[in-house]
Amino acid sequence: MSGPARSVVAEVEGANTAFYEAVERGDFDELSRIWHDGDEPRITCVHPGWPVLTGRGEVLRSYALIMAHTEYIQFFLTDVEVEVSAGTALVTCTENILSGGPAPEGGDEPGPLVGQLVIATNLFLRTPEGWKLWSHHASPVLADTPQEEGAGEDGETPG
Repeated sequence: MSGPARSVVAEVEGANTAFYEAVERGDFDELSRIWHDGDEPRITCVHPGWPVLTGRGEVLRSYALIMAHTEYIQFFLTDVEVEVSAGTALVTCTENILSGGPAPEGGDEPGPLVGQLVIATNLFLRTPEGWKLWSHHASPVLADTPQEEGAGEDGETPG
């Protein structure tokens, strides 16, 4: 990869990292600056288990709700891949998420930490202000469930 191409990938990686860091800090103003703010194309977002959210207002409202109801969240990104073509950049990664679960009822101590694996695709647009997030799609990685004791390879219990 040539020098200029490498620097463009580094810019996109920086924008991607800034997105996750803003969510971790609960910095709604910074998160708002990271998302594309033009009318065309409309931004979209899919959080794990949510329907498609379309439009800046709907997407940012979802992050406001998540930030208001999440005491702690940290992302450890792995398998990060960046592809750049003209004025768009595609980032795929695994989000290794550590978040604070709900506090025990009636207690003052924080809730337990909960881990989750999510595969994410982030699409960025090059704008005069830099790379802006256009679309975020996150899908949970389903964990293998252990087979019942005595079950055969097909999952059926003999007999």
